[in-house]
Order: sequence, then structure tokens, then C-alpha cells
Amino acid sequence: MQSEAGPVADSLPQEALSRKMLRSEVLIVLALSLGASAVSALISFVGSVTKPGGLSDQAATLNGSHAPGRPWLDLAWQLFGIASSLVPVVLVAHLLLREGSGLRAMGFDRRRPWFDLGRGTLIAAGIGSAGLAFYIASRAAGFNLTVVPESLPEVWWKFPVLILSAVQNSVLEEVIVVGYLLRRLDQLGWTPMAALVASSVLRGSYHLYQGIGGFIGNMVMGVVFVLAYRRWGRVGPLVVAHALLDIVAFVGYALLAGHVDWLPTP
Repeated sequence: MQSEAGPVADSLPQEALSRKMLRSEVLIVLALSLGASAVSALISFVGSVTKPGGLSDQAATLNGSHAPGRPWLDLAWQLFGIASSLVPVVLVAHLLLREGSGLRAMGFDRRRPWFDLGRGTLIAAGIGSAGLAFYIASRAAGFNLTVVPESLPEVWWKFPVLILSAVQNSVLEEVIVVGYLLRRLDQLGWTPMAALVASSVLRGSYHLYQGIGGFIGNMVMGVVFVLAYRRWGRVGPLVVAHALLDIVAFVGYALLAGHVDWLPTP
């Protein structure tokens, strides 16, 4: 005997069913990754603007200790956090493999390493200095918190963990916010401009915990990254660029904080 739901499900056009599943899939992936980070950043931002004092008097720490005074336990937590943050990327790879493509479809592979490295380095060089200047100006104007890229203890694993954290950030963000999201929005029939806006605003949103400056600066970076991806068809250069930007920010802050006047500290 056929269930009541059977004829209804069978009567749905396959295309409509597929589009519905794609929308659900995108929402689930974002809810498990950077969409959730955007909500968290928004709550954090509300807390910051409603707290007595200006935004520049408050600090946002990116890489802090999870077990002060216990370096081996701290290291275990650091590595666990980095690995678990990459699970959404594994999920995206699985979903793309099911449709017969994989991460190679977005250019996250080893087919063109020198192209990825060269283009990524150029993007990082162009964005890095402009981004630092914009951050300093935004903080001085009271639109941004003081960003503390790292506050790890002086232990042997400090710099390797900072580099791993930078690479993790770059892979997670560029694979999901650019490669995966644009692919799915294209499949759902979004226009290129609408997809660009969605990707860029999402990138800015999960940096909102840094303040208005962090939101705007990362949204502009998102526009540049989407345009570069549309031109080259590869997310590899964006991963390289993002990783270099974060490595310079994390390691540079660790080496320079307190030793130069132009670098803001809490």
C-alpha cells in the first residue's frame, strides 16, 4: 500500500527537489561553520558597543591560551581546535565528491602550485599594507576594537601553532565562503553580483567582533577575492594569500608588539 506522502513526493519536479536540497545543504554547512561564527560575532559586537567606554578601549584576542601555565595541555587544546575547525571543509569535500567533482572543481588542488603561490603572494602584498592602514585608522576613529592577534605563552610551539592557525583560517574561509558558496549559489540561479554580495557580506559578518572597521575591511577583501576567483577559477591563490596575511599578522605581532609605537596594543 502506498503511503500518503508517496504521490506528493513523486509529483515534485526533480529540479525543484534538487534546488530545495541545495538550499538546505548550504544552510547546514554555514550553520556548522562560518554562518555560526557570524552570529557569534554579531552577539559579541552588540556586547562591545553596549559596554561602557569606546571600542578602541576593548580588545579582541584571536589566538589565546586555553590552559595557562600548562603548556602541554594548552598545545593539545590548540591542535584540537585547529583540527576540529577544518571538519566543515571535510564535509564540503564529501558533498562535492558525491556529485562527482570534489575540491578540485574549485581549484583547491596541486595542479598549479606556482600559479597559486605567485598570484596569492601578489594579492597578499596588495591587501596587507592597505588593510593594516585601514585597521589603524578605524581604531583611531573609534570604529574598531584593538585586535590582539596572539597572546600565547613563550613556549617552543608558539610560532608553529600560529602558522597552523593561519593556514586553518585560510583553508576554512576560502573553501567555504568562496569556492563552495559561489558554486552552490550559481547552481541555485543567483546572479554573479548577488553571489558576490552574499559572499562578501558573510566574510565581513564573522569579523564583526572586531568592530565596524573589521566588518568593512573584510567585506572589501571579500569582493577582491570573489573577483579573483571568478577570473582564475581557482581558490588556491586565495588560500595562499589569506594564509600569508594571517601568518604575517600573527607572527609579526608576536615579534613587534611592545617594541614599535605604530602597532596598537591593549
